[in-house]
Amino acid sequence: MNFQEFSELYPTVTAGLRGLTVAIKEAGLDPALTELVKIRASQINGCAFCLRFHLTAARGLGIDKAKLDLLAAWRDSGVFTTREQAALAWTERLTALPQTHLSEAEREEARCALSPEIFAQLCVAIATINAWNRIAAGLGFPPPG
Repeated sequence: MNFQEFSELYPTVTAGLRGLTVAIKEAGLDPALTELVKIRASQINGCAFCLRFHLTAARGLGIDKAKLDLLAAWRDSGVFTTREQAALAWTERLTALPQTHLSEAEREEARCALSPEIFAQLCVAIATINAWNRIAAGLGFPPPG
């Protein structure tokens, strides 16, 4: 199944997930940070469709090529800001949630590093991309383009 077929079969699911994306954008979460988070979660989840889609979007936003090239090794790259590092760390923790347990200390560390508003927005953005990753990978969406 491809994305178009899925969207035609389940338009309310597609609309719902797109609605979450729009809500985060309207809340003011930095689009470049959002794309970095989406790419990182998609790398972890092995979603080729979402990787292609969000790498294209990131390039369109003008995100530095070095950041895209080194995203999988962000901790050792030296090219990410403190805020980006906190967001990427939280992305990894929340994406790995099925295998681990989040402690209150981890939540507080992320919340303090990001701000309560950005923290909440990122939680929704990360949950949304993880849902898309699981749908796209589960149904075998071919990469766009």
